Amino acid sequence: MILGRPEQTTLQDALQRARDNAPFLAMAMQVQPELTDLLAAENFDAAIEFGRQAGEGATTVRQKLRQEKRALALTLAIGDLAGRLSLTDVITRLSDFADHALDEALADIYTTRYPDAPLEGFSIIGLGKHGSRELNYSSDIDPIFIYDPDKIPVRGREEPSDAARRIGQQLVEALNSRDADGYVFRVDMRLRPSPEVSPVALPVEAAISYYESSALAWEQAAFIRSRAAAGDPQLGQYFLETINPFIWRRSLDYGAIKNIASVTAQIRDHYAAGQIFGPGFDLKRGRGGIRETEFYAQMHQLIFGGRQPALREPATRDALAALAQAGRIDGGKAQVMSQAYEGYRVVEHRLQMINDQQTHSLPDDPESLDRVARLHGLENGQTLLDLLTPHVDAVGTIYDDLIEPEDDTRLPNEEGKLVSALAGKNLPDADTFLQAIKRWRSGKVTALRSAAALESFEAILPDLVDAIATAPNPGKALARLDSLIDKLPTAINFFRILEARPGLLDLLGKILSHAPVLADALAQRAELFDGLIDATALDLPPSVEKLAEQFARTEPGDDYQILLDRVRARVGEKRFALGVQLIEGRHDALEISAGYSRVAEAAIQVLADATILEFEQAHGKIMDGALLILALGRLGGEALTHASDLDLIFLFTGDHSADSDGRRSLGATQYFNRLTARLVTALSVPTAAGPLYEVDTRLRPSGTQGPLAVTLESFYKYQRDSAWTWEHMALTRARPVYGAVADRAELQDEIRNILRKSRESEALRKAVRKMRLDIVKHKPPKGPLDTKMMEGGLVDWEFIIHFLQLKTGEALSPHLGEAVRALVAAGHLGAEMVAAHELMTRLLVALRLMSPDCDFPPETSRALIAKAAGQANWDALLDGYDQARQCVIDEWNRHLRPDPDEILGDIN
Repeated sequence: MILGRPEQTTLQDALQRARDNAPFLAMAMQVQPELTDLLAAENFDAAIEFGRQAGEGATTVRQKLRQEKRALALTLAIGDLAGRLSLTDVITRLSDFADHALDEALADIYTTRYPDAPLEGFSIIGLGKHGSRELNYSSDIDPIFIYDPDKIPVRGREEPSDAARRIGQQLVEALNSRDADGYVFRVDMRLRPSPEVSPVALPVEAAISYYESSALAWEQAAFIRSRAAAGDPQLGQYFLETINPFIWRRSLDYGAIKNIASVTAQIRDHYAAGQIFGPGFDLKRGRGGIRETEFYAQMHQLIFGGRQPALREPATRDALAALAQAGRIDGGKAQVMSQAYEGYRVVEHRLQMINDQQTHSLPDDPESLDRVARLHGLENGQTLLDLLTPHVDAVGTIYDDLIEPEDDTRLPNEEGKLVSALAGKNLPDADTFLQAIKRWRSGKVTALRSAAALESFEAILPDLVDAIATAPNPGKALARLDSLIDKLPTAINFFRILEARPGLLDLLGKILSHAPVLADALAQRAELFDGLIDATALDLPPSVEKLAEQFARTEPGDDYQILLDRVRARVGEKRFALGVQLIEGRHDALEISAGYSRVAEAAIQVLADATILEFEQAHGKIMDGALLILALGRLGGEALTHASDLDLIFLFTGDHSADSDGRRSLGATQYFNRLTARLVTALSVPTAAGPLYEVDTRLRPSGTQGPLAVTLESFYKYQRDSAWTWEHMALTRARPVYGAVADRAELQDEIRNILRKSRESEALRKAVRKMRLDIVKHKPPKGPLDTKMMEGGLVDWEFIIHFLQLKTGEALSPHLGEAVRALVAAGHLGAEMVAAHELMTRLLVALRLMSPDCDFPPETSRALIAKAAGQANWDALLDGYDQARQCVIDEWNRHLRPDPDEILGDIN
């Protein structure tokens, strides 16, 4: 026999087992003979229907509900014992009846107290097993009552708070009190905030304020299984949607996880007698039991659910399945947990059917244990124990692994012992580290002033010392860590993340040693580290379409400003993760560069859509008018670095003389220029979630003197008749990144036509040379590794490519890698130019993260930079860099060498 699925038998057999072993069910049969006869006749469907109508002759709603519950309890029990109903059938029907009972009782109270008032202003939030529609056979229900003071009915001089209190008290009494027909549900109100002092019903805004600011970790976990179960559905949904960020935090406080683990330890200690498996074992609170199965799912939901809404399943088995499908937990463990949970709940129901008591413990005495087993269809209690044993052992082992990490050696707090501990580390200056630790402990560092922050710091300190000591550059890592801690508003979450995921410590050491740009980002937003708990963070970003879908996800109630924050946070996480991928050597720097570009393009698409929608609410639309965004530079070529600006040109279609149809109408030119200005702000202005991108619009027609957005026709006319050579060079890397598909295709085709126009080679050569000399005068190289500006660097390389594209009208791809290969294939360039481009581009991507000043990096970082550039070691990188530059210089001299008269003119 499978523990959770009793073999199907006749209803008569189930009735007999119930009479012999369950006094409560035997009594229920005696007081409901018609229902018992239907069951004995094997007419289960008729029994179900009889139960639905059991209260029709009742004189009050209370009596009706009690009679319906009594019939439901007997029908479900017999159907369950006979194998006619699955566990899901039983718990769902019980939960749905609880909703029905709450609604009917509340409606009766309203009818009696406020006969003319609509049923609104009072809502019941179901928590626990009621919230997840998993009620036990003899469960309490754990509701929270909330009310809207503006909508709840009152009579006479009654205050809304008094009305809510009276409604709540009468509702509890209507379900909870016993009479000759029994009771409906026991109601436990202790899950509301501060139950010893708070009223039975809470005003909705006060409840929201509490959960947003003061709620405890266990309350966060409790709301995983919450729903608007009865009463005013709009009010209940508003409450839950508003506190949703409290439940599902994108930046998780790992203290919540730690607290759940500590609750487990407290439960095991408090119910010590029920921890030993055997007779007397507490099936709910015992090691490897129901509660630990639920906590296992909930802890993983708290970690990952803020980022993945699909994991927010309230029911335990559904949650385990979702977590396994998403790869968040091992599929085998999920199956073990789910099967065990189903079996536990079925046996739990057997325990409760005997005397309708909310018990979870196996009986101590053999006779009573045998009764439970026989009710389940087993021979005796030992058979039941044998069925349970492997499940309890397996769940207990899985849960122990989750909450009991291996012991680690903690650094002693006393200074003398600390000095001894540091002496054995490979630190360049142990005294400097000691002084830093003393300062962090002094109470003068903002992030470490609270007791909780210091506790989280002390918990991770030994591992932190090891991580810094073994970092590639301990001195720099310590200095950057010190700076990071100084900048953090609070260090609690940061250190708890490291404590919960020790593997991140090594990564932190690499970031602090090699990547000042990432270290600075981490100091500004410590929650960026949160994203790295997800193994997929080190995968390359998906397509632009999938990224845009991720960035555009909102929660109910989000507005435009919240979306700006969400996009900044999500883009920041992706860019940070791409930087980590580089220093970890997970992917080719060229692939990472393309990843940066996909992230930027997705952000543009999401923010453009949102900004347009927001703008249209006030100003309406321009008939046949639409916005187009043209990317140039590194974004146009899909080759961004971590530090790249976005070079954008904004265009629009339609009649420039048309007016918008909104309540505040604008002419088309003014409309699209104001829309563009708002979009540039959306892309560039920092919010509470940090900055996004610098946007450069200077490449638009007429530069900074021209309007931000122009019509397609005026853009084409300008480019054909008035554009300078440098503007056409920039246009070789133009790529539409936003707009209707047909409009984008037309724009790309027209750009190619413009670039293919015939040019006088000598005039073109002189114009390109002059532009390069102007750049040399106004923007010299920043350092010896300025791979862009050095002679023979990427700017020279790009000028050669663009010169040949404009001269020949060939290889007109915005992707420089494709363009150079086409030019090599056509015989215009030597094949070495391909390798030169790839080496210098990889080097540029790496240096933007690891040596942004373009100077020679510390020796400890050189091997990593060389690897990112695709070279075996630092010496090989320098040799390859020199060869690449020489290759570019040679091609420059072949195509763009000045004539003698130009040289004499420069000298004179």
